[in-house]
Amino acid sequence: MDKILIRGLEVCARHGVHDYEKTKPQRFVFDADLSVDFYGAAKTDDLECTVNYSAVCKLIADITNDNTFNLIERLAYECAFSVMENFAAVRGVSLTVCKPEAPIKHKFGTVGVTAELTREKAYLSLGSSMGDKKAYLDKAVKLLDATRGISVEKVSSYISTKPYGGVAENEFLNCAVKAEVFLSPEQLLDEVNRIEAECGRTRQKRWGDRTLDIDIIFYGGRIINGERLVIPHPEYHKRDFVLKPLAEIAPDFVCPVQKKRIRELSN
Repeated sequence: MDKILIRGLEVCARHGVHDYEKTKPQRFVFDADLSVDFYGAAKTDDLECTVNYSAVCKLIADITNDNTFNLIERLAYECAFSVMENFAAVRGVSLTVCKPEAPIKHKFGTVGVTAELTREKAYLSLGSSMGDKKAYLDKAVKLLDATRGISVEKVSSYISTKPYGGVAENEFLNCAVKAEVFLSPEQLLDEVNRIEAECGRTRQKRWGDRTLDIDIIFYGGRIINGERLVIPHPEYHKRDFVLKPLAEIAPDFVCPVQKKRIRELSN
């Protein structure tokens, strides 16, 4: 992937945990790497075929000037998110904010943080077996789409399925969601857990009845085997309540583990 580089963008603004930092402007210095396919611009010499780095610089400067944050971590993510939201051609951004005049009682060159975001497709499985099941699924889809860094692109039909695992007693209502995300897999998991909690999810019995269950089935072509998260979701390919909705919205997606299209696995 090609990259557009921004180096040493200086903005004087008011950010910091101390009161005087919120009134006295100081320098903030930005570096950004934008992952962009600008082969078309190289062929045509046309600005419309790439990302206007002047517009990106203005966006970063406006956000920095128009807000007052305690932490440069917040400032970095605010700028990174805004770049991804406002420039669809940007596939990923690594944005560093340095604070050379930070209130540190030691000699130093600068301090800073880096926020990194990548645009990816995620596929989620949603289910509910308690209360107004359709209302819980509808609410979950809305909350997902309202979460910064998640944009719902497709939602499958809702299907009724028998409980899985021998613990739950009620029938489930299930669906699948395709979303464009620029959260990391772990950040996406955090947001999924938050939405489950907002919908009354409690974790008392494994595979028991619940108001809402959201599983991350795929995160692009990534294979993850972590303590908190395993992707693709284990045994998803054995579960019709996952495969049937997925086959409706992503029949040609190829599982990075099974090496088969979803429509092949669902047959």
